[in-house]
Amino acid sequence: MQTLNISLYTLALLVMLALLFDFMNGFHDAANAIATVVSTGVLKPHQAVVLAAFFNFFAIAVFQLNVATTVGKGTIEPSIVDQYVVFGALVGAITWNLLTWYYGIPSSSSHALIGGLVGAAVAKEGTSALIASGLIKTITFIVLSPMLGFLLGSLMMLLVSWLFVRGHPQRIDKWFRRMQLVSASMYSLGHGGNDAQKTMGIIWMLLIAAGMVAAEDASPPTWVIVSCYLAISAGTLFGGWRIVKTMGQRITKLRPVGGFCAETGGAMTLFMATAMGIPVSTTHTITGAIVGVGSSHKMSAVRWGVAGNIVWAWVFTIPASAFVAAIAWWVGHQIL
Repeated sequence: MQTLNISLYTLALLVMLALLFDFMNGFHDAANAIATVVSTGVLKPHQAVVLAAFFNFFAIAVFQLNVATTVGKGTIEPSIVDQYVVFGALVGAITWNLLTWYYGIPSSSSHALIGGLVGAAVAKEGTSALIASGLIKTITFIVLSPMLGFLLGSLMMLLVSWLFVRGHPQRIDKWFRRMQLVSASMYSLGHGGNDAQKTMGIIWMLLIAAGMVAAEDASPPTWVIVSCYLAISAGTLFGGWRIVKTMGQRITKLRPVGGFCAETGGAMTLFMATAMGIPVSTTHTITGAIVGVGSSHKMSAVRWGVAGNIVWAWVFTIPASAFVAAIAWWVGHQIL
């Protein structure tokens, strides 16, 4: 692969842009980890974001870098990566994140980034630049991750209901208020482990293209790993309060037992996907789990109109961010 002729200034600018996306990923997706624990009253918002940010970063000690490898080497052909492709991908993803955050729509930062990569790569080389196997895995899990969240969330709710059928409601509520601290921590761990690695993959592919690291390396440099986990944790501390309300209250009303089941089902899904190296949407996953918990009581407990609007945002995320990325790829040629 030909090494890029790229200045250190441009390289540093793109790395900072990638870390900005990672920070925005944290504040955009903070709602995924904390909405349930805040809406059930177990933690106050500022307490919840500190808990979530800590476990976002602690994921550095838990997960292997399988997702970073998929994004960095398995989404688009490494040979076509240059500063313009990376710039276009990041601008496309950031633009879509800002738009959906402003309107309080819990869309996927992960799929915005994948869409950005696709749009910029196709703008440069056409569809031949895409790696089908990596994209098929990602697109398949657009459907599977909320389905798994739904299934595991509803099964957890049914199991807990069966185990505590004779329990006193107040004692159960008190017990699961404590248990929800564990489930929220595990979900935040899964969120950090999957989402921070996507930005690692972007920076890694850029460094490989620039000849700063070898393509044969099994993982990105340590400074990339640490900075990405720090950026997403800082973003989580900033918080995404517009989306917290949608996720925590507007889809369905949650009690601590329901919050525990939704977070546990979502965390199990994220752990599996991260181990398999699949960049999934934490937004899709927790939404599916919340709907699963709500529908396990009765179908009317879920506000299907709100859920439907969220699904439309999922459908448009990849093509919308890809379109913006293709335009940004052209703009990048004018300014970089």
